[in-house]
Amino acid sequence: QVQLVESGGGLVQAGGSLRVSCAASGRTFSTYTMGWFRQAPGKEREFVAAIARTGDRTYYADSVKGRFTISRDNAKNMVYLQMNNLRPEDTAVYYCAARNSAVIYKTPNDYDYWGQGTQVTVSS
Repeated sequence: QVQLVESGGGLVQAGGSLRVSCAASGRTFSTYTMGWFRQAPGKEREFVAAIARTGDRTYYADSVKGRFTISRDNAKNMVYLQMNNLRPEDTAVYYCAARNSAVIYKTPNDYDYWGQGTQVTVSS
């Protein structure tokens, strides 16, 4: 089992950058595929990015490709989402998710563990 805690959200102007972090508990973090999702008011939770256990594979939603970068540090039990060139439509609560698997998943129902979320607001 793993517990996830996000941090680093905040308010930023359009075109700015922000990095959100996710701290994971447990000694088996390196066995988990990690994902970032987001949910805006009135909308469904959507996939943002995911990273494989060893960090050798990453996937991104088309809407963030080229602007966001997911990374992980297994020694520190951390996963990060660097967000550049932010847009107002990126405004949402960002969630970290984990699944003990070698497969990278892109749908919320495929993940077993979730953090509480961190708010990211991009002003125009």
